[in-house]
Amino acid sequence: MNFSKSSKLIRIILISISFVIVSGILWNTYDFFQKFKAEERTKMKIIVAAQKEMTKNPFSNENVNFLLEVMNSNNTIPMIFINDGVLSSKNLDSLKENDSIYLEEQLAIMKQNNKPIDGSYNNGTKIVKQTFYYKDSDLLTKLKYYPLALLLILTLFASVIYLVIKSTRAAEQNKLWAGMAKETAHQIGTPLSSLLGWIEILRMDNVDKNTIIEIEKDVKRLNTIADRFSKIGSIPNLKKINIVDESKKSYEYLKSRSSKQINFSFNTDNDHLFIQANTQLFSWVIENLIKNAIDAMQGKGKLDVKIKSDTDFIKILFTDSGKGIPKHQFKKIFETGFTTKKRGWGLGLSLAKRIIEDYHKGRIYVKQSTINKGTTIAISLKKT
Repeated sequence: MNFSKSSKLIRIILISISFVIVSGILWNTYDFFQKFKAEERTKMKIIVAAQKEMTKNPFSNENVNFLLEVMNSNNTIPMIFINDGVLSSKNLDSLKENDSIYLEEQLAIMKQNNKPIDGSYNNGTKIVKQTFYYKDSDLLTKLKYYPLALLLILTLFASVIYLVIKSTRAAEQNKLWAGMAKETAHQIGTPLSSLLGWIEILRMDNVDKNTIIEIEKDVKRLNTIADRFSKIGSIPNLKKINIVDESKKSYEYLKSRSSKQINFSFNTDNDHLFIQANTQLFSWVIENLIKNAIDAMQGKGKLDVKIKSDTDFIKILFTDSGKGIPKHQFKKIFETGFTTKKRGWGLGLSLAKRIIEDYHKGRIYVKQSTINKGTTIAISLKKT
């Protein structure tokens, strides 16, 4: 049995044991509640019997002291008894016990709470009718809600455990992804060095200058990618950059390598807008959003990148004429692993969100989207 299966079996066993323990506690509580309720009813029947015996002949009864003691023994169970239409009460709110409306309200509660006890008796000349109503004592009422409180505590405890396990797994996954990214950056470094050497050889062989320039651009691009991967998992250094220039560089690079059937446009209300940012990571976000827009349009349509600013914030808007995003997926598209592509890992927008919100303290969100008409994704960053 491998480690994964063993861990799964242990979790199933622990969950089963927990379920049995909780079920046992709840059953015992329920059983105790029913017994306690039965004892309270028995106590009420004894009190009613004493009341009947006392009222038959209160002055000649030899056990008058004992009967009074039994009748006065109830200090916890709220009760109301009706004798010839007159309401009397015990263990209710002393400030309201003379309020007839209050007594009627309590009587209605008692009728729903417990079955009344008949205390009628024959005084020798007629049948005197007495009916005793009562409701559960405060202790029994609290005990009734104990299982709910227990379930709530267990639910909260289980939620805390789940969140701890989830955060631990997320930390482990982040550590794994960071390790893989750094290893990828390291592996890219070797062929990059070789490519630089080959470029020099091509230059010595008098290869077309424009061809060499394009190759150098792509090598530089690979070097940028390697640098980005090397920064994953560590806190990046931020410096003051012109957000318009950096955005335009990424925009121009992808524009030159994209389908000619896409109508690109780049607009800004100010050519000099500055923020504190990491150049490599910020350009990664711009490229991810442009690539996603291109994919959404399936290589044909209109893509507009617009940068605008106000007193405190700079906004970058990416508007495409693609297939659109359903409203219920506006937040979900930024979750790790979520993708609508047949071939995709669902990491691009997740990385973009982390770079913008965690590293640059900004915000990224879907501003608007209409199915089969297009989407606008916005980035909001604080001005320097």
